[in-house]
Amino acid sequence: MTKQQIIDSFDPSQPGLADATVFGLPFSAEDSEIIVIPVPWEVTVSYGAGASEGPEAILDASFQVDLNHQDFPGLWKLGIYMDEAPKHWKANSEKYKSLAQPIIEALEAGEDIETFPVLQSDLDKINKVCRELHTEVKEKALFWMNKGKKVVLLGGDHSTPLGYYEALASKHDNFGILHLDAHMDLRIAYEGFTYSHASIMYNTLQIPQVSKIVQVGIRDFCEQEVDVVAKSNGRVLVHTDADLKTESFEGKTWAEQCDAIIASLPQKVCISFDIDGMYPWYCPNTGTPVPGGFSFEQATYLFNKLASSGKEIIGFDLVEVAPGEDDWDGNVGARMLFHMCGVLAKNNGLNTGKRIEFPRK
Repeated sequence: MTKQQIIDSFDPSQPGLADATVFGLPFSAEDSEIIVIPVPWEVTVSYGAGASEGPEAILDASFQVDLNHQDFPGLWKLGIYMDEAPKHWKANSEKYKSLAQPIIEALEAGEDIETFPVLQSDLDKINKVCRELHTEVKEKALFWMNKGKKVVLLGGDHSTPLGYYEALASKHDNFGILHLDAHMDLRIAYEGFTYSHASIMYNTLQIPQVSKIVQVGIRDFCEQEVDVVAKSNGRVLVHTDADLKTESFEGKTWAEQCDAIIASLPQKVCISFDIDGMYPWYCPNTGTPVPGGFSFEQATYLFNKLASSGKEIIGFDLVEVAPGEDDWDGNVGARMLFHMCGVLAKNNGLNTGKRIEFPRK
C-alpha cells in the first residue's frame, strides 16, 4: 500500500496496533518522517538505576497516547518509527555496569583506582566500550539522516546522545544545545569515566560545531562545573532553577523568561531534555532526582515558542526516564516524546495540522 492508503485505512481513534511501531502507528521506517533511535544504556550510573529500561517503558506506554494532539493533530500521519537497538547495546550496558560498580564503591571509600590493577583495567575497558557505543550511535543516526529522515534519540542515561551530537556536527557547522536538566553535567571524567552521564555536556563542549549550550532548570552542581562555565567565555549560559523562580516571584513571566532563553541560542538548535529537569513527581524513578524544577506544561510551552521563533530545530534527545513499579514514568516520557516530535516536525515545515481550538464561552 502507499502511505496515503495506509493513512486512509487506519483509524486513529482506536487503540494503537499491538504489532505496530511506537504510538501504535502503522508505518514502516521508510514511510515515516521521524526516526527514534533507542539507546538502552546506563553503564556509569552512580545513584538510581533503570534508565536503560526507559526506551522500552516509553514504547509500551506510547500505545495509550491519543494521537489527536491539540497542537499537532496531523502529526501521526507523518509517521514516527522507533528503530531497533542492536542487542549488544543492552547486553554491554548490563555487563559493563556490573564492572563499574566496584570502581564507584572504591572511589566512594577514598581509594586510588590506579593502585588496583584490576579496577584500572576494568575502567579502561568501560571507557573503550562507551566510546564504541557513541561511534555506533553516530553511524546509525547518519544512516537515517542520509535518507532524509528527522532523527531523534531516546535514552538511556544522559551519556547516550554524544554520538548523536557528533552526527549532527557532521551535518551542521554551527548549532546550540538547549539543555533542560537538574544538573549541569559538566563534570570532567566523573568517577574516572570519560563518558559518564554526568560529563555529557563537558564532552559536548569538545565538539567545535557546538557554539553554545544554554542550560535551564539547573539546581545541582559542583565547583568543577562552575569553573567550566566560568572558563567557557560565554559558550555555556546557565539559568538555574533558583534564579528562574526568583524572577517569577518578582513578576517576570515564563513567557518573558522563554523569550530570553531562546534569544540567547544560535540559529540552529538541538534540544537535550533530561527528564529530571521537571518536578520529581513527573518521573519519580529517574536516577538522580532533585527537589524543584519546572512543569510538563512549562517545558512544552518553551518548545512551542522555540518552534515558532524562527530558529531551526535540528533534533532532540529525551533521556533518563526510568520505570518504577507502575507505568507512570513511561507514560510521562511517551507523552513528552510525542509532543517533542510534533515540535520538531512543525518547525521543519512538515504538516502537523491546524491546532484544535475549543469554544470557551
